[in-house]
Amino acid sequence: MSSEASKNGGSAESAVSSPPLQPTPFLLACQQQPAPHTPIWLMRQAGRFMHEYRAIRAQHSMLEMITTPELAAEVTLQPVNAFGMDAAIIFADILPPLIGMGLHLDFVPGKGPQFDNPLRSPQDIDRLAVPPAEETVLNNTLEAIRMVTAELTPRGIPLIGFAGAPFTLASYAIEGGGSKSYARCKALMYSEPTAWKHLMQKLVTVQADYLIKQARAGASALQVFDSWAGSALGQQDYNRYVRPHNSELFQRLQAAGVPVINFSAGTAPYIADVAACGGDVIGVDWRMPLDWFRARIGDDRAIQGNLDPIALLAPWPELRARIDDVLDRAAGQPGHIFNLGHGIVPTTPRDNVRRLVDYVHERTAV
Repeated sequence: MSSEASKNGGSAESAVSSPPLQPTPFLLACQQQPAPHTPIWLMRQAGRFMHEYRAIRAQHSMLEMITTPELAAEVTLQPVNAFGMDAAIIFADILPPLIGMGLHLDFVPGKGPQFDNPLRSPQDIDRLAVPPAEETVLNNTLEAIRMVTAELTPRGIPLIGFAGAPFTLASYAIEGGGSKSYARCKALMYSEPTAWKHLMQKLVTVQADYLIKQARAGASALQVFDSWAGSALGQQDYNRYVRPHNSELFQRLQAAGVPVINFSAGTAPYIADVAACGGDVIGVDWRMPLDWFRARIGDDRAIQGNLDPIALLAPWPELRARIDDVLDRAAGQPGHIFNLGHGIVPTTPRDNVRRLVDYVHERTAV
């Protein structure tokens, strides 16, 4: 790549080839503008509850699916084609940026993601690379975004790009996988504050670059997933060790020129601090009612959420009542994107997803 291309954020191939989308219900809601209906998409909507996905997964490993643009594009389109979602989200994972930084990732059946060279010392952090996305495995996701937007833009459907927040990636990198206590991560955070800051700065650099490149490849919006901060940290630790770095990330993402969704789980006790980090849309979990979150976030941002994912396992009368509750609590002002409070679970009945999407559209149609 030429130095001029690097300064401009990538090669000419990274530019959006399709014309920009006209306003859609999802993009209007992101901007707190009136929409013809409440838009809906679901976290992990391209996943194991769909037989189309399972058929592909039976033939390929998770890493193969993520890093093969044709497969990632196909899986991304499956729920949009099946259910009429108001947005697609690129099929990827939050962890591949760590591959480009030098960690060895594998998805182990029955155990989930595992790193065989986790970060355990300041010296490990010093060795981490911060390459641009297009020079790593992440370029496959950028290519998948270009493929998907070529399909969706003529249909007027936006695509969401995404990445993990710095703390969530740091916890995986230090623990070597998932964790219940985050003991190694927090011990390093407490005992090596300089190394912790160095790690978070490297992650902010990598993630900001990756997300901005996703927008340049064609994503119409971006979501930052801070999946584990709420499980691991109280308010004081969040504000001391996470908030400054999240704030820097969201500030950098203003250069993407697209709406940015700030999603976290388990952070209800300090959701105002989370929202203060930035984002055009604040995504919230299901642990408190939507209007409770709205009162603490304020009226200056859109809000996304917040049906309990397990409600989709309920009989239709119970599920409908819970959908109504979310919609009723969102009524009165524009800027609501209907979603789950976390990812859809694999045992979700397909018919319930279809009824959910149709019902939200029908009940909120202007």
